[in-house]
Amino acid sequence: MYLRIEHSRGLSGTYVPQGNKNEALPVLAATLMCPGKCRIGNLPRIIDVQVMLDLLRSVGAVVESDAAGHEVTVDAGGEIGILPDEELAGRIRGSLLLAAPILARRGEVVILRPGGDRIGRRRIDTHLDILESLGAEAEVLPDRVRLKAPDGFRGKRLFLEEASVMATENALMAACAARGDTVIENAACEPHVQRLAAMLKAMGVAVEGAGTNRIEIEGRGGFERFRGVEHRIREDHIEVGSLIALAAATESEIAISGATPGNYRMVERAYRILGVRFVQDGDLIRVPGDQALEVDYDRYGEIPRIHDAPWPGFPADLSSIAVVLACCARGSALIHEWMFESRLYWVDSLISMGARITQCDPHRVLVNGGRALRGTTLHSPDIRAGMALLIAALRAEGRTTIHNVIQIDRGYEAIDRRLAALGAKIERVAD
Repeated sequence: MYLRIEHSRGLSGTYVPQGNKNEALPVLAATLMCPGKCRIGNLPRIIDVQVMLDLLRSVGAVVESDAAGHEVTVDAGGEIGILPDEELAGRIRGSLLLAAPILARRGEVVILRPGGDRIGRRRIDTHLDILESLGAEAEVLPDRVRLKAPDGFRGKRLFLEEASVMATENALMAACAARGDTVIENAACEPHVQRLAAMLKAMGVAVEGAGTNRIEIEGRGGFERFRGVEHRIREDHIEVGSLIALAAATESEIAISGATPGNYRMVERAYRILGVRFVQDGDLIRVPGDQALEVDYDRYGEIPRIHDAPWPGFPADLSSIAVVLACCARGSALIHEWMFESRLYWVDSLISMGARITQCDPHRVLVNGGRALRGTTLHSPDIRAGMALLIAALRAEGRTTIHNVIQIDRGYEAIDRRLAALGAKIERVAD
């Protein structure tokens, strides 16, 4: 399966973003903590979410989905197993999120080395440190970790080694089931962390401070005290940021609905460096179609730098998108992605399209933009780089084919059909 894309400019219409994958995965994992039924709405129908649903089934949860696949009911009231399906766990990094809820239920869990994007070394040490601090014992084997907490979790003051999003989510779930109170310091603040906290509060846990780097949790002392909830996934702010860039790169006038106010302030500041302008009115973002992309140099004429950072900084998942925008803008800009050591190696694909990029090191690329891109044959290396290549392909002269499209499908639901509805010349082709 591959995507065949022709040069496309002047797209128009309203784009409705999917639910946030990075909210969906921890929220689905958290349903295992509840002996009642949980209904989760606005799920994105993408590969990673389907794998997580299958993982829930593999440990004994009953999962029912509506016809569209955007709403599920999870009933984890039966016996829950300690070993998630090995093949499924190896496909997504989100399998790590099963550690805390299964430990809370069974006092034991076996976690395989997780899958996910190959964007450099991705440690699990912070996850293990948290669970051990709350009372678990870890046996680290070459291909898996066996965790035991026969006496359950005990509340404690935690200081995370790094403000890891997924580790914060595991800490939140474990702390909710602990005996006594927990304080998490140096916690991640991302919107999906806040939304998991909101769901846990609805389940009956006192959680305060989500969205700051200090979260306080009043533990419930066991999963039996959790109640079933209905929870709706918010929009994927990474997809929204991607569509803003796509509109600017293709000189398209696009409206994006359902955008949470306040979530795009740093995106606006970073994109402004590359000449991109957009306006948000309530939950509607409008991107004008007459933008002349040009780099806005620093006050003394120095080359500007766009760098990722933990929330509310510029999201790491938009770094690849920023590289493509820099290719489209006249002038020079440095893109610094310091959080993942191999995320920028894919830029050879853009160079093959005619982009002028100097790879300074694994974390930095200097882009001399404004040069026309040309269509070619490409392979998607991961979710976000795949979307970045798709944007470049729409701007490029001629035809582009993108193979390994499954990587894009892991994070973006039916992206070809949804962009075609805006006027993009894009087609999915069977090999």
